[in-house]
Amino acid sequence: MTFRSKRYKKESENLSKEPVGLAEAVEKVKSFDSVKFDQTVECVLCLGIDPKQADQLVRGSVSLPHGIGKQKKVIAFCEDADVEPVKQAGALEAGCDELVKKIEGGWMDFDVAIAAPKVMSRVGKLGRILGPQGKMPTPKNGTVTADVVSAVAEFAAGKVEFRNDAGGNIHAVVGKQSFEVQKLTENIEAFVSHIKKVKPQASKGTYIKKISISATMSPSVTVAM
Repeated sequence: MTFRSKRYKKESENLSKEPVGLAEAVEKVKSFDSVKFDQTVECVLCLGIDPKQADQLVRGSVSLPHGIGKQKKVIAFCEDADVEPVKQAGALEAGCDELVKKIEGGWMDFDVAIAAPKVMSRVGKLGRILGPQGKMPTPKNGTVTADVVSAVAEFAAGKVEFRNDAGGNIHAVVGKQSFEVQKLTENIEAFVSHIKKVKPQASKGTYIKKISISATMSPSVTVAM
């Protein structure tokens, strides 16, 4: 059973059971009593897809207009000539064979892995390690690209990756509770707009069934669509 604090329960009791407009939902999330850290704000979309069907999966990445308030630890699998430019762009580690060995040895202190197509044949062996954690480079979410330098810069600045879960839901960080209402609103609008653009052709019926936003330690607010 999930433990809920008195603060959380009180905030839940004061929430409207009806969906509210996006700006109002953002204001509500920002109004929740703050804890001792700047809470992360997350957007969750319940999609009308069948996650068991490969042609209905939704995954990718998107840069939000105001970032997410956090820099990500990015590594890059690339050729020797690109190591320095990639590090200057924000990569924590860069290279190929030595980096592969380091990860095989158990090192996993990074959030995103970028790879150049030319080295993927050597990086492929890491699939069993990085795959289960969602860190394996793939063209679908923009982490396998010929322009490794630009990709590293974007992801280090907070480019958001997304992937539907087994229930057909998409979870994504859209900012911090300290963000201005307008910035959070614009980030969420950009994210939802992007999800609409990548709707699988095989998906029929209502695509986005529900949208909600919440902060790390606060209840969720349902957004009127």
